[in-house]
Amino acid sequence: MSNFTPSDFAVSNEDEDYLTRVVIDTNSRKIYLYSSDGDSKTVECETVDQFMSVLELVRLVIDEDLIVYCEPVTATPAKFTF
Repeated sequence: MSNFTPSDFAVSNEDEDYLTRVVIDTNSRKIYLYSSDGDSKTVECETVDQFMSVLELVRLVIDEDLIVYCEPVTATPAKFTF
């Protein structure tokens, strides 16, 4: 994956669509991409390896200011009564 650089994916013309936000949901292994013209796409990964490969690419080529992570879903702690 290290063959890619952010400049490989740079916008050459302001009339082109570009990413404005990337939301990473580790629980569901999905990555949501939002563009400058309001479109959105969802990358659904079937396996952990596939998710990790896509995540690695995103981290390599997308400005970190555009990347946000969903909060992990946690179960409410069980209450024990003695």
